[in-house]
Amino acid sequence: GGVCPCPRGIRRAEQDAAIGTQSQSSAHTESVVPALNRTRSKMLVELNVKQKFLTLCGITAAAMVASLAIGQRLIPQSILTGIVFYLISGDRPSTVYATIVSLPRDLRTAVIFLKLNLSLYRYERAGATVFQIFERVVARHPNKTAFLMDDERLTFAQVKQLAERVAAHFYAKGFRKGDTIALLMETRLEYPCVWLGLSKVGIVTALINSNLRKETLRHSITVANSKAIIVSSELAGAIAEINEQDGIKGLPVHLFRTVGADASSSDPLPDAEDLRLSVDSGSSSSNVDLSGIPNDISPKDKLVYIYTSGTTGMPKAAVITNLRYTFMALGCYYMLSFRDDDIIYNSLPLYHSAGGMIGVGSVLLCGVTAALRKKFSASNFWTDCIRYKCTVAQYIGEICRFVLMTPPKPTDTQHGVRLMFGNGLRPQIWPQFVSRFNVEQIGEFYGSTEGNSNLLNIDNTMGAVGFVPNFAKAIYPVTLIRCDEETGEIIRGRDGFCVKCKPGEPGVFVGKINPKKALNSFVGYADKAASEKKVLHDVFRKGDIFFNSGDILVQDLLGNYYFKDRTGDTFRWRGENVATSEVEGVITTIVGLKDCAVYGVDIPETEGKAGMAAIVDPEGKVDMEQLAAGIRASLPAYARPLFIRVLSEVPMTTTFKLKKRDLQVDGYDLVKIKDPIYFLQSNGTYRLFTAEDHETIKSGKARL
Repeated sequence: GGVCPCPRGIRRAEQDAAIGTQSQSSAHTESVVPALNRTRSKMLVELNVKQKFLTLCGITAAAMVASLAIGQRLIPQSILTGIVFYLISGDRPSTVYATIVSLPRDLRTAVIFLKLNLSLYRYERAGATVFQIFERVVARHPNKTAFLMDDERLTFAQVKQLAERVAAHFYAKGFRKGDTIALLMETRLEYPCVWLGLSKVGIVTALINSNLRKETLRHSITVANSKAIIVSSELAGAIAEINEQDGIKGLPVHLFRTVGADASSSDPLPDAEDLRLSVDSGSSSSNVDLSGIPNDISPKDKLVYIYTSGTTGMPKAAVITNLRYTFMALGCYYMLSFRDDDIIYNSLPLYHSAGGMIGVGSVLLCGVTAALRKKFSASNFWTDCIRYKCTVAQYIGEICRFVLMTPPKPTDTQHGVRLMFGNGLRPQIWPQFVSRFNVEQIGEFYGSTEGNSNLLNIDNTMGAVGFVPNFAKAIYPVTLIRCDEETGEIIRGRDGFCVKCKPGEPGVFVGKINPKKALNSFVGYADKAASEKKVLHDVFRKGDIFFNSGDILVQDLLGNYYFKDRTGDTFRWRGENVATSEVEGVITTIVGLKDCAVYGVDIPETEGKAGMAAIVDPEGKVDMEQLAAGIRASLPAYARPLFIRVLSEVPMTTTFKLKKRDLQVDGYDLVKIKDPIYFLQSNGTYRLFTAEDHETIKSGKARL
């Protein structure tokens, strides 16, 4: 939904951790260009002379061996000759080279993919829901630890017991299959148990962002058509603020108290039911026999709503079915080769797809253990991993950069984490991160909560967000299509259909929708109009439908995909397209890994948009001369920001995505902005932007 800034505690912790990093920024500046070049050098978009020559020699040698084996039979020799001419013509030597080079990776992927699909097929054929698969896991090891947090833990049997008590309680209250209950709760051991229990009787849980307040909170609860609210005691005040508003007034509220917390006269929700007391005592559910409840829940039924966390607009409730949840959880388990004795460090919000669907799903459906943390802390990241003996860790957004900003400590390499997986690790800091913290494997993935186009990097290709082997394109039909990078508008050919991108050509990432397959389905949002906006019709043939990710990616010859930008974030300046994510990566590295947002701003009487960067620097430690030198050394003239705004905080979503929209609306208007703004000069340096400069630009007289 992208409507809430990152919690202040996190922001302050990261600012404290950043002290001292500025002294290292000179080294960062020198390494920016090599880091970018290293990443790009791995992206093979065409064969060089040597590669092409070796490929042609290989085709010729193979043809000669085949010819000798065939002998003097005319028809087979003619067919062989035709095949050879076909393979050496056009761009086909590139395809042959890519197929051979990527063969080990692709064969390994094929085996894993087969295992994944067999599991999904078995579960779907058996009509198994998430709760039913979880019951099989519990039967295998009831006393194994499922979740760890602080000094507490829950075994699989205890998770099941609590979930069934929740199910019985709400069934006794009259809630039935298809009803929605909103869950507003901070990370705690019981969080997964609550929605899991509701799912047993077919109740859909809306997993509400615990940082939302007032109108955005009211919207999130009502857009899912919630019939009740479950709220933890520490967040009761947020519900009390909106309790009399439309869509909320009259809804039953169930208060889940923290252990040891007593009800008091100052309770903001005095009329709310004490859910913990009711569940623990079993008073309301003692007469409910769960085995007698009709088992009419199918894998395609809704499980939960997870809200999108983009950078603009109100949150949208994405529909997650039992089948989709199963696919996402099992997908990471199989593709990243998790082990049954793995302990995953999950410091992510449990209302988000990464923490709540992939992280928690690996526990519930695959039987691994997860260590939870209430709120992410960069300084405690490795300490926690050591404490809980974690072997796998999750990340999203800028988490890796926050961890990299912390001063070096012995714990940097004293942990047992072999694999970190998630999305949002910038290519510019990737090599530095794995080197400093000695992490063997990075499983960078790409995807959205609601989308059907997901990718996963399982072979450590630096900078890549995943790959699709050539043999799998029929099974997993995702591709890149041409678009206007600035507007995101799809470009169609003369025949009215979309045009596939060539290797190295940026395009919008799309995935074919097939409702009959878990891999390719798109259930959409609770809001049907919002769902339709994400669907493209008649893409390559009449009647086909594709999911539009809204992201611009690039593919290389080997099938690897690299993230470039969000459609709409790219802007055009001096006749060139500027990818904001690339510029952000460069500037962030120059200024010692501080937060940075880059966006385009309008200039009167000038075509395109000029670049503007907002850098978080509450201590005022950014050296503008050094920054200017780094920008000149790293970026072409058209990509250098015309304006640099230095501010005390960048608004971020709780999934660590920068909220650019507010900054973009402010632009460089000195009437609105009290932060210092710096202005690019013709010699490549920056000076303070003045009211006179502002008037000159507004009048259209500025020579830029």
